[in-house]
Amino acid sequence: MVYKLPELPYAYDALEPYYDEETVRLHHDIHHKGYVDGLNQAVSKLAEARAASDFALIKHWERELAFHGAGHVLHSLFWNNLSPSGGGAPQGVLAQRINQDFGSFTAFKKHFSAATVAVEGSGWGLLVWNPYAAKLDIMTTEKHQNLSIWGVTPLLVCDVWEHAYYLKYQNKRAAWVEAWWNLVNWQDVEGRLAKAKNK
Repeated sequence: MVYKLPELPYAYDALEPYYDEETVRLHHDIHHKGYVDGLNQAVSKLAEARAASDFALIKHWERELAFHGAGHVLHSLFWNNLSPSGGGAPQGVLAQRINQDFGSFTAFKKHFSAATVAVEGSGWGLLVWNPYAAKLDIMTTEKHQNLSIWGVTPLLVCDVWEHAYYLKYQNKRAAWVEAWWNLVNWQDVEGRLAKAKNK
């Protein structure tokens, strides 16, 4: 096994009432674990293909590597982006950068929410550091890996696959995104921004 499911940085019920314990358990222990297992299987099958010089299924296993690998990375980021004491607005350098790149925190929040709610099918809303423009950008990705720009660094992610919110919010994606803001760990996001800018 190459990849492992990371432990949650808080108890399963710590994000109540915005994120219910049952959903957190299913999301982490079943769905995230599924991506880790799928990623490890893809790594193993690609190694077998190289050893046997049999690349008949290479397209399939490369797709599996991208799908499950991106799912694992985004979920690992997602859990750390949340905190029982989260919410509110960012401070310091991150707040200044958001104001510079989006005009205000209010404008950023509206933009991020609208983009995330509008994801077609299953996917994510992302705040990223774009090193090519030296600025923050808002992006969305369908599934885990479609519509992204190579080289950007995800800083803040909101999961809008139905498994992330359906038990509590049912088909009300906008209500889930609005509740999610109460959990955002801005210190984690600011730390990620500092690292991304220093790469």
